[in-house]
Amino acid sequence: MDAESDHGERRLADFYNGRAASGADHPPSHHRVEQRERFIALLKYEGRHAILEIGAGTGLDGLQFVQAGIHYTGVDIAEGQVRWARSRGLDVSVASARRLPFPDGSFPAMWSMSTLLHVPARDIDAVLAELTRVAAPGAPIAVGLWSGDDEEVLNPEDDVEPRFFSRRSDATVREVFGRHGTVEEFVTWPEGTGPESGPGAGLWTQHYQFLILRTPGPK
Repeated sequence: MDAESDHGERRLADFYNGRAASGADHPPSHHRVEQRERFIALLKYEGRHAILEIGAGTGLDGLQFVQAGIHYTGVDIAEGQVRWARSRGLDVSVASARRLPFPDGSFPAMWSMSTLLHVPARDIDAVLAELTRVAAPGAPIAVGLWSGDDEEVLNPEDDVEPRFFSRRSDATVREVFGRHGTVEEFVTWPEGTGPESGPGAGLWTQHYQFLILRTPGPK
Protein backbone atom coordinates (compact mmCIF):
# COMPACT_ATOMS: atom_id res chain seq x y z
CA MET A 1 0.00 0.00 0.00
CA ASP A 2 1.46 3.40 -0.93
CA ALA A 3 1.57 6.32 1.49
CA GLU A 4 -1.41 8.08 -0.07
CA SER A 5 -3.63 5.01 0.16
CA ASP A 6 -2.45 4.34 3.70
CA HIS A 7 -3.29 7.90 4.75
CA GLY A 8 -6.72 7.71 3.17
CA GLU A 9 -7.48 4.45 4.94
CA ARG A 10 -6.44 5.89 8.31
CA ARG A 11 -8.79 8.86 7.77
CA LEU A 12 -11.61 6.49 6.90
CA ALA A 13 -10.93 4.40 10.01
CA ASP A 14 -11.01 7.58 12.11
CA PHE A 15 -14.45 8.43 10.74
CA TYR A 16 -15.91 5.00 11.52
CA ASN A 17 -14.24 4.84 14.91
CA GLY A 18 -16.04 8.09 15.70
CA ARG A 19 -19.33 6.66 14.48
CA ALA A 20 -18.82 3.56 16.62
CA ALA A 21 -18.02 5.70 19.67
CA SER A 22 -21.24 7.66 19.13
CA GLY A 23 -23.29 4.49 19.36
CA ALA A 24 -24.67 4.93 15.84
CA ASP A 25 -25.82 1.64 14.36
CA HIS A 26 -27.45 1.99 10.94
CA PRO A 27 -29.59 -0.96 9.80
CA PRO A 28 -29.59 -1.72 6.06
CA SER A 29 -32.48 -0.75 3.81
CA HIS A 30 -35.15 -3.30 2.95
CA HIS A 31 -33.65 -3.69 -0.54
CA ARG A 32 -30.30 -4.73 0.93
CA VAL A 33 -32.02 -7.06 3.39
CA GLU A 34 -33.80 -8.73 0.47
CA GLN A 35 -30.52 -9.20 -1.40
CA ARG A 36 -28.86 -10.60 1.71
CA GLU A 37 -31.62 -13.16 2.15
CA ARG A 38 -31.37 -14.12 -1.52
CA PHE A 39 -27.59 -14.49 -1.15
CA ILE A 40 -27.98 -16.69 1.92
CA ALA A 41 -30.41 -18.86 -0.05
CA LEU A 42 -27.83 -19.11 -2.86
CA LEU A 43 -25.12 -20.18 -0.42
CA LYS A 44 -27.33 -22.88 1.03
CA TYR A 45 -28.35 -24.09 -2.42
CA GLU A 46 -24.68 -24.37 -3.43
CA GLY A 47 -23.64 -25.95 -0.13
CA ARG A 48 -21.40 -23.07 0.91
CA HIS A 49 -21.12 -22.98 4.70
CA ALA A 50 -18.62 -20.16 5.34
CA ILE A 51 -18.29 -16.52 4.36
CA LEU A 52 -15.87 -13.61 4.71
CA GLU A 53 -17.27 -10.10 5.03
CA ILE A 54 -15.13 -7.16 3.92
CA GLY A 55 -16.19 -4.11 5.93
CA ALA A 56 -17.99 -5.89 8.76
CA GLY A 57 -19.05 -2.68 10.49
CA THR A 58 -20.86 -3.34 13.74
CA GLY A 59 -21.88 -6.83 12.66
CA LEU A 60 -25.49 -6.42 11.59
CA ASP A 61 -25.10 -8.53 8.47
CA GLY A 62 -22.71 -10.90 10.24
CA LEU A 63 -25.38 -11.80 12.79
CA GLN A 64 -27.76 -12.78 10.01
CA PHE A 65 -25.21 -15.08 8.39
CA VAL A 66 -24.52 -16.76 11.73
CA GLN A 67 -28.22 -17.18 12.44
CA ALA A 68 -28.55 -18.83 9.03
CA GLY A 69 -25.95 -21.42 10.07
CA ILE A 70 -23.09 -20.01 8.00
CA HIS A 71 -19.62 -19.81 9.57
CA TYR A 72 -18.79 -16.13 9.60
CA THR A 73 -15.49 -14.24 9.49
CA GLY A 74 -15.29 -10.48 9.14
CA VAL A 75 -12.68 -7.76 8.74
CA ASP A 76 -12.91 -4.02 9.15
CA ILE A 77 -10.34 -1.20 9.24
CA ALA A 78 -11.98 0.56 12.22
CA GLU A 79 -11.02 -0.83 15.63
CA GLY A 80 -14.15 0.63 17.24
CA GLN A 81 -16.45 -1.20 14.87
CA VAL A 82 -14.48 -4.42 15.33
CA ARG A 83 -14.94 -4.19 19.11
CA TRP A 84 -18.68 -3.65 18.62
CA ALA A 85 -18.98 -6.64 16.28
CA ARG A 86 -16.97 -8.83 18.66
CA SER A 87 -19.30 -7.83 21.51
CA ARG A 88 -22.03 -9.47 19.46
CA GLY A 89 -20.06 -12.70 19.45
CA LEU A 90 -18.73 -12.39 15.90
CA ASP A 91 -15.30 -13.40 14.63
CA VAL A 92 -14.08 -10.04 13.32
CA SER A 93 -10.55 -8.64 13.14
CA VAL A 94 -8.87 -5.40 12.08
CA ALA A 95 -7.58 -5.75 8.52
CA SER A 96 -7.51 -3.95 5.19
CA ALA A 97 -8.99 -5.34 1.99
CA ARG A 98 -5.64 -4.47 0.42
CA ARG A 99 -3.80 -6.99 2.58
CA LEU A 100 -6.06 -9.76 3.84
CA PRO A 101 -4.50 -12.03 6.49
CA PHE A 102 -5.77 -15.28 4.96
CA PRO A 103 -4.28 -17.99 2.74
CA ASP A 104 -5.24 -18.35 -0.91
CA GLY A 105 -8.66 -19.89 -1.54
CA SER A 106 -9.79 -19.70 2.10
CA PHE A 107 -13.44 -18.72 1.68
CA PRO A 108 -16.25 -20.25 -0.40
CA ALA A 109 -18.16 -16.94 -0.43
CA MET A 110 -17.68 -13.25 0.34
CA TRP A 111 -19.87 -10.26 1.19
CA SER A 112 -19.03 -6.53 1.08
CA MET A 113 -21.60 -3.76 1.36
CA SER A 114 -20.79 -0.05 0.93
CA THR A 115 -17.08 -0.67 1.46
CA LEU A 116 -15.30 -0.98 -1.89
CA LEU A 117 -16.71 2.41 -2.89
CA HIS A 118 -14.03 3.90 -0.62
CA VAL A 119 -11.30 2.39 -2.81
CA PRO A 120 -9.92 4.81 -5.43
CA ALA A 121 -9.75 3.88 -9.08
CA ARG A 122 -5.96 3.54 -8.95
CA ASP A 123 -6.29 0.77 -6.30
CA ILE A 124 -9.50 -1.05 -7.17
CA ASP A 125 -7.95 -3.74 -9.40
CA ALA A 126 -5.35 -4.62 -6.75
CA VAL A 127 -8.06 -4.84 -4.10
CA LEU A 128 -10.27 -7.05 -6.26
CA ALA A 129 -7.28 -9.26 -7.00
CA GLU A 130 -6.75 -9.62 -3.26
CA LEU A 131 -10.40 -10.55 -2.72
CA THR A 132 -10.29 -13.18 -5.44
CA ARG A 133 -7.00 -14.47 -4.04
CA VAL A 134 -8.60 -15.46 -0.72
CA ALA A 135 -11.82 -16.67 -2.37
CA ALA A 136 -12.15 -20.29 -3.43
CA PRO A 137 -12.41 -21.06 -7.15
CA GLY A 138 -15.96 -20.45 -8.30
CA ALA A 139 -16.89 -18.50 -5.15
CA PRO A 140 -19.66 -15.88 -5.31
CA ILE A 141 -18.64 -12.43 -4.05
CA ALA A 142 -21.59 -10.12 -3.29
CA VAL A 143 -20.81 -6.39 -3.45
CA GLY A 144 -22.91 -3.29 -2.80
CA LEU A 145 -21.93 0.21 -3.99
CA TRP A 146 -23.32 3.71 -4.41
CA SER A 147 -23.39 4.69 -8.07
CA GLY A 148 -22.13 7.91 -9.60
CA ASP A 149 -20.69 9.46 -12.71
CA ASP A 150 -17.17 8.07 -12.27
CA GLU A 151 -16.22 10.80 -9.84
CA GLU A 152 -13.95 10.69 -6.78
CA VAL A 153 -15.12 13.02 -4.03
CA LEU A 154 -15.07 13.74 -0.31
CA ASN A 155 -18.51 13.62 1.30
CA PRO A 156 -19.44 17.23 2.12
CA GLU A 157 -21.96 16.02 4.71
CA ASP A 158 -19.22 14.70 7.01
CA ASP A 159 -18.30 17.34 9.58
CA VAL A 160 -15.09 15.64 10.72
CA GLU A 161 -12.75 13.41 8.67
CA PRO A 162 -14.83 13.54 5.46
CA ARG A 163 -14.94 10.19 3.72
CA PHE A 164 -13.52 9.58 0.27
CA PHE A 165 -15.86 7.97 -2.27
CA SER A 166 -15.14 6.59 -5.71
CA ARG A 167 -18.63 6.52 -7.22
CA ARG A 168 -18.70 4.51 -10.43
CA SER A 169 -21.25 4.29 -13.21
CA ASP A 170 -23.00 0.99 -13.89
CA ALA A 171 -20.91 0.48 -17.04
CA THR A 172 -17.66 1.09 -15.15
CA VAL A 173 -18.63 -1.29 -12.35
CA ARG A 174 -19.39 -4.03 -14.85
CA GLU A 175 -16.11 -3.43 -16.66
CA VAL A 176 -13.90 -3.25 -13.56
CA PHE A 177 -15.39 -6.23 -11.75
CA GLY A 178 -15.61 -8.21 -14.97
CA ARG A 179 -11.83 -8.15 -15.18
CA HIS A 180 -11.73 -10.39 -12.09
CA GLY A 181 -14.43 -12.94 -12.81
CA THR A 182 -17.97 -13.17 -14.17
CA VAL A 183 -20.58 -10.61 -13.11
CA GLU A 184 -23.49 -13.02 -13.03
CA GLU A 185 -25.96 -10.67 -11.36
CA PHE A 186 -26.22 -6.88 -11.38
CA VAL A 187 -29.22 -4.97 -10.02
CA THR A 188 -29.83 -1.38 -8.95
CA TRP A 189 -32.44 0.52 -7.00
CA PRO A 190 -33.03 4.07 -5.75
CA GLU A 191 -32.07 4.38 -2.12
CA GLY A 192 -32.98 7.83 -0.85
CA THR A 193 -33.29 7.11 2.86
CA GLY A 194 -30.84 6.02 5.51
CA PRO A 195 -27.61 7.26 7.04
CA GLU A 196 -26.30 8.90 3.87
CA SER A 197 -29.40 10.99 3.21
CA GLY A 198 -30.83 14.09 4.75
CA PRO A 199 -31.12 17.81 4.05
CA GLY A 200 -28.80 18.82 1.25
CA ALA A 201 -27.83 15.25 0.46
CA GLY A 202 -27.05 16.13 -3.14
CA LEU A 203 -24.12 13.74 -3.24
CA TRP A 204 -26.50 10.80 -2.81
CA THR A 205 -28.84 11.38 -5.73
CA GLN A 206 -27.71 8.27 -7.62
CA HIS A 207 -28.79 4.67 -7.08
CA TYR A 208 -27.42 1.67 -5.22
CA GLN A 209 -25.66 -1.11 -7.12
CA PHE A 210 -25.63 -4.76 -6.07
CA LEU A 211 -23.68 -7.41 -7.93
CA ILE A 212 -22.47 -10.96 -7.57
CA LEU A 213 -19.01 -11.61 -8.97
CA ARG A 214 -18.23 -15.27 -9.58
CA THR A 215 -14.52 -16.00 -9.30
CA PRO A 216 -12.87 -18.14 -11.99
CA GLY A 217 -13.38 -21.86 -11.49
CA PRO A 218 -10.64 -24.44 -10.95
CA LYS A 219 -8.20 -24.85 -13.81
